[in-house]
Amino acid sequence: MDKTESILPVALRLGINSRHEPLIFLRSDSPVARSEGFESMSRVKVEVNNKTIIATLLIVYSDLIKPGFAGLSETAWKRLNITEGQRIKLSHAPQVDSLAYIRAKAFGHELNKHQLQEIMRDIVEGHYMDVHLAAFITACANNNMSHEEILYLTEAMVDAGETLTWPGDKIVDKHCVGGLPGNRTSPIVVSILAAKGLTIPKTSSRAITSPAGTADVMETMTKVDLTFEQLKQVVEQHNGCLAWGGSVSLSPADDILISVEKALDIDFEGQLIASILSKKIAAGSKYVLIDIPVGPTAKLRSKESAQALAKQLKATGDEMGLKVKVVLTDGSQPVGYGIGPALEAWDVIGVLKNLNSAPQDLKERSVLLAGELLEHAEVVKPGEGLKEAQRVIESGEAWDKFTQICEAQGGFTEPPVGCCKMNVNAYKTGYIRRINNRLLGRLAKLAGAPADHASGVYMEAKVGDFITEGSTLLAIHSEAPGELEYALEFYNTHKEMIIIEEEL
Repeated sequence: MDKTESILPVALRLGINSRHEPLIFLRSDSPVARSEGFESMSRVKVEVNNKTIIATLLIVYSDLIKPGFAGLSETAWKRLNITEGQRIKLSHAPQVDSLAYIRAKAFGHELNKHQLQEIMRDIVEGHYMDVHLAAFITACANNNMSHEEILYLTEAMVDAGETLTWPGDKIVDKHCVGGLPGNRTSPIVVSILAAKGLTIPKTSSRAITSPAGTADVMETMTKVDLTFEQLKQVVEQHNGCLAWGGSVSLSPADDILISVEKALDIDFEGQLIASILSKKIAAGSKYVLIDIPVGPTAKLRSKESAQALAKQLKATGDEMGLKVKVVLTDGSQPVGYGIGPALEAWDVIGVLKNLNSAPQDLKERSVLLAGELLEHAEVVKPGEGLKEAQRVIESGEAWDKFTQICEAQGGFTEPPVGCCKMNVNAYKTGYIRRINNRLLGRLAKLAGAPADHASGVYMEAKVGDFITEGSTLLAIHSEAPGELEYALEFYNTHKEMIIIEEEL
């Protein structure tokens, strides 16, 4: 070992989850830190095994890191494919030229195709810190992207990852823009269409700002983190899948942006459009149905704003060779009974099994969307989709297909049940007049959803129902007594969550 190599720090796995951003930890008295002039939050190039990553440096003043070692977060460790005891080479990271484009966007300049491709490439390659990602998201928010920029962003997100191709032309998919608790139609729609022989390679996100995403719900019943090859195999065998998009490299920049959007609690329209369409294009889809719930406390609050979004989605889809159909649905209140991964999963199972206790609003909405997509893909004649989708559900074909897909993805298991539950009772007699989706979603998150799969809220009443004082409005489920109490306190200070009036 020569003198230069002897001062290289030994890699130490710290087991720290830093999500997508790789971190490296060095002692303040480290020879490398002193010789290179590193400071905390510096961007550092890390090299080992002919692999290179860019990581954010944190300086340690305690004995967390022993002399001669450099600590690595889980993301950094896995990307480098390193083993304990190996020495790593550290140097200053090269300048990231695309950051200049983000600054330009922040000052009102329109970005071209090349600039957005460079930004997406640098995001996927890990050249951006979270603060850079937050700057990009903020600069593009508030409808601050032109149609051309949205088109270029969509193309750039597709180009930054892998793509799938399938035989035939009946490759379909559906997506909901979100904002409506319990609206878990995707597993049901996928099961209906796959049972009809259509190819539907459904990849879904985890929750962004909601108590559950489709991937969170499916994870309570089967494996969702499939490899690229596993996903292809499941679809080839059973016509469809219900996988987490983050486990395959289909529009990978989207998943990174989503994680920062979640922290900021921001969805911006341009990225929303690019996110939806890039995933569908990368998955090889030809026909896409997009569900936009509209309501006072949904993501889209007015019919006019929903129609404007629908117009942008269809226009961008047309230019990308994707046949997009948009359906505006009722977003005035939650769908189904459950809000939270496991509680929503039980609703899905109930609908697919045709149980009398299943939420009929979830069944009706799923059948509507599946029927619309059957007609959109020209599998049935106009006006016949609803009837056919309902037949597939009630015949048991959809449940059979759902269990086949789950088994192929790793096996079917029943969703968990939380250890703690508390009923919330009506504060007066009358009719349920309004339900605030946003506050209800917040309540489910305070109970522990989506991280704690069995946590959330179970609705006992819907808008229009007559309820007597002291009867159950909803039940809060949790996996920890402390979170249960926290959620209950939130409800007690936000009684406007569910408005009860003497007359409708």
